[in-house]
Amino acid sequence: MRRIAIAVAAPTLTFALAACGALGGSGSSTDASPTKGDDLTVGLLLPETANTRYEKFDHPIIKEKVAALTRNQGKVEYANADADAGRQAGQMQRMIDNKVDVILLDAVDSHAIADMVRKAKEAGIPVIAYDRLSEGPIDAYISFDNGLVGEVQGRSLLEALGSDVDTSDKIVMINGSPTDPNAKQFKEGAISQLSGKVTIAKSYDTKDWKPENAEANMAQALASLGTDNIAAVYSANDGMASGVIKAFKAAGITDLPVITGQDAELDAVQRIVTGEQYMSVYKSYPTEAETAAQMAVAKVQGKDIQFDSLTRDRVSSPTHKNIPAQLVSVVALTRNNIKDTVIADGIYKKSDICTAKYREACEAIGLK
Repeated sequence: MRRIAIAVAAPTLTFALAACGALGGSGSSTDASPTKGDDLTVGLLLPETANTRYEKFDHPIIKEKVAALTRNQGKVEYANADADAGRQAGQMQRMIDNKVDVILLDAVDSHAIADMVRKAKEAGIPVIAYDRLSEGPIDAYISFDNGLVGEVQGRSLLEALGSDVDTSDKIVMINGSPTDPNAKQFKEGAISQLSGKVTIAKSYDTKDWKPENAEANMAQALASLGTDNIAAVYSANDGMASGVIKAFKAAGITDLPVITGQDAELDAVQRIVTGEQYMSVYKSYPTEAETAAQMAVAKVQGKDIQFDSLTRDRVSSPTHKNIPAQLVSVVALTRNNIKDTVIADGIYKKSDICTAKYREACEAIGLK
């Protein structure tokens, strides 16, 4: 069992288990809301729409899995905050008022939502932090190994620069939103790999993860450092990588440096095919979403053995320690393993990636 402090600098993490299948069995739980049958309601609060994963993967997968686990009697009450913390607080209050049985919460602002988590707890509604660790008395946490994500990004960046990488090589860090605790972990994981090997010339925390904000930050870095002095750009996700690339092109630069990403969005995979973006981080959203649904249903139904089998890790937030958790594995996505990752897992078809515009580039890397 691992214990990981989320609020402070995360140590280099030896990797965790991938999401395991739940064990069978059930039991009573004094912490769960009154044991329910299959006619339960899972509240699902997602943070924004700028990242396509939430609408395309998380919501439909969780909805489908809850139905499968409850013989089509359970339902999902869904709301997306569109990056507005105040809106999310209102959405969560409505779910409490509607007396949902459990809430899966992917927080816009992990600190600001703590009062609503406490309100849910007082109302007897368990809260499971999904993808981002919320403050307050949450019952469990399911996410990817975020420190490892940053490490994978940092290592990939160095590998792309090659064996002659030097401390004089300047890189720019385009980090995620300062209100997202995951962004801090990504950044710390990357720095653990980059420190002492390259010079971090500029570093920006990007409000709301928005590509247009990343573009503005990158334009500022280019104006300050010059167009010929940037060896690589650490972009914490794919959406922001698109903004970084726009900034370079607006400055008249077509020979792009190494650029990282995360989330394996379709347009990012296509940029990897053409070489505009070096890598992304592929995270199995089906694994995370299905496990979250299993955790939510097991918690409400009082199936302690099943719930415990899904939460063998431990994490700590700024407000609570030793929170039951599961941390899911990740992999670097490059030109070399597109077939073995997003295509093999059914996230995209080859035809989705290799449209007419990208057909020639696909053939050049053996993706036919």
